[in-house]
Amino acid sequence: MSGGIAYIYDPGDQFVRDLNTELVDLESLDEADKEFVHKMVERHYDHTGSAVAAKILSGWSRERRRFAKVMPRDYKRVLTAIARAELDGRNVDDAVMEAARG
Repeated sequence: MSGGIAYIYDPGDQFVRDLNTELVDLESLDEADKEFVHKMVERHYDHTGSAVAAKILSGWSRERRRFAKVMPRDYKRVLTAIARAELDGRNVDDAVMEAARG
């Protein structure tokens, strides 16, 4: 990972068992995440014809529960700072720098 969110298809729960949570949290997908992942799987299928993508799409109501969201804590702190700065009318760049300093 390079500082962003990762969405992992984990049908056997192996990833969840092996995840090192020292710097990241495992989160449930909210509705926006589910929509994003669905679109990405559709896009992947459209470009590759992947049998796995086809299986996920055909059983989406079941398969969507098999995705994990990995959120780096530092990245979440920056996203939160951006959202707060936008709500408060503050400079976003200053808020990001403050969040980066911890």
